[in-house]
Amino acid sequence: MEENMERENIILKLEEKLESVTTKNDIAQVKAYFLGYDGVVTKMSMKMKEIPNEEKPRFGKLLNEIKNEVVARLDKITLEMEEKELNEKLEKDSIDITLPGRKIKRGSLHPMTRIEEEFEDLFVSMGYQVYTGPEIESDENCFQKLNIPKSHPARDAQDTFYLKDEFEKFLLRSQTSTAQARAMEENKEKGPIRIVCPGKVYRRDEDATHSHQFMQIEGLVIDEGVSMADLKGTLELFCKHILGEKTKVRFRPSFFPFTEPSVEVDVTCFKCGGSGCSLCKNTGWIEVLGAGMVHPNVLEMGGYDSKKYQGFAFGTGMDRFAMFKYNIPDIRTIYGNDIKFLEQFDRKDVD
Repeated sequence: MEENMERENIILKLEEKLESVTTKNDIAQVKAYFLGYDGVVTKMSMKMKEIPNEEKPRFGKLLNEIKNEVVARLDKITLEMEEKELNEKLEKDSIDITLPGRKIKRGSLHPMTRIEEEFEDLFVSMGYQVYTGPEIESDENCFQKLNIPKSHPARDAQDTFYLKDEFEKFLLRSQTSTAQARAMEENKEKGPIRIVCPGKVYRRDEDATHSHQFMQIEGLVIDEGVSMADLKGTLELFCKHILGEKTKVRFRPSFFPFTEPSVEVDVTCFKCGGSGCSLCKNTGWIEVLGAGMVHPNVLEMGGYDSKKYQGFAFGTGMDRFAMFKYNIPDIRTIYGNDIKFLEQFDRKDVD
């Protein structure tokens, strides 16, 4: 009887405590009051050792009922409180599904990425492989193996960034033509080669049409029976694909140490169509790349028999094509990271 009275007192006390509960912290305090180290139920359980053995099962059962009752009441009010908090949050953060959706701001490909991928896709479709070389090169690969010895005046025009004493050790490559030397050296079987090498090059130059860092793409074909006609056909296809089918191509004799014969390649002005304007200086033509047949000395230094194999090479600045295609007046804009400028190149036209 006494234990039952104590049980009723505990439950009444629990109900009294729960009436003032408003937060989870309050629930924790109530739990500690009854079930904590010095809690009411805990102290009650300590009486077990004082009870006769024959009464212990009954007392133990009663004690468990009290604990279960306290835990059940606390769990119930905790659940009710959590549901209330959730409902309040859902009501506060409710979404009106009738509202129009918000436009997700998306990025776009950089103009140089567009041009590079367009170049690569074209040449891969023609059977070329994309070859990448390091931007830090040796003087030997950048000049000597391309038939440009240390005393050659062509070096003066390059304005190269040397990383060590001049003409020694390493430098930032001034042209992607270094791919010629590396590709020929790496081709141990000395068989045919057909590659394009896009990448950054560096020269001490900077104005509206030049940058100390810019992008070039170099092409190299080596095989038996390769002629100037193959070079001409390749470059005409290339220029028409990039600049339009109405584009006309003109070849002018020129000089490059690593090709012989060498040519400068012009295309009809994309702005005036060849009639003459301020962009083409009223000539109707714009120079876009240099090319030529691979010099026998370059073939021999690459381990090829120049009497058996012939080849052609060409190189152009991808930045220039980007300026032509997207009507960009200043090359420095391309590398300025101006978000307003870059946002113009939405990717819708390539999706």
